[in-house]
Amino acid sequence: MATVVNGPDDETVALARAGCPDAFAQLVRRHVRTVYRVALRMTGNAADAEDVLQETFLQLHRKLDTFRSESKFSTWLYGIATNAALMHLRTRRSRPVEAPLDDYLPRFDDTGTYARLDIDYSCAARVDAMVEQRELARAALAFVAELPDLYRIAFVLRDLEELDTEETAQILGVEIAAVRQRVHRARLIVRGRLNQLVGADS
Repeated sequence: MATVVNGPDDETVALARAGCPDAFAQLVRRHVRTVYRVALRMTGNAADAEDVLQETFLQLHRKLDTFRSESKFSTWLYGIATNAALMHLRTRRSRPVEAPLDDYLPRFDDTGTYARLDIDYSCAARVDAMVEQRELARAALAFVAELPDLYRIAFVLRDLEELDTEETAQILGVEIAAVRQRVHRARLIVRGRLNQLVGADS
């Protein structure tokens, strides 16, 4: 007879550690959509996301005894998923050549004045609003996947998954200032690209 597991994550983890298979299955059911979404945003395609999803829960099963309640279970799981995505990307044989991304950043002249005026950042000021538009969603996801790992992972966790800066820093094992710098640069790049897409369609 199946065990009913309805408690919070910490209690469910304790049951899973004690050998209750239904508890581990419940953890998977609770978090599978989130892990898949993160994997898809980090890798850019469904096939890779499926691989990352499987690797994440395999690692979760192996490492469950190492979880400490000092942090939230979800934060710890984000870390496992992030590492699985990074490892997958590093071992993937064919990786598209990264396009030059500086073209999407604002430029200034020696006086500190905008030297480039062909991108209007104001029309893409809120990346999340742009991504929600159906006609741009796929293109936006593909472009996020093309960002260098350093910027993409921080951007996905902070802006798309809406984790706070401190939690993102904890997952990545870096200082808060580093997260802010990476996310800021990623936002500029993505906004510039989205602006270009909107301009091309208008």
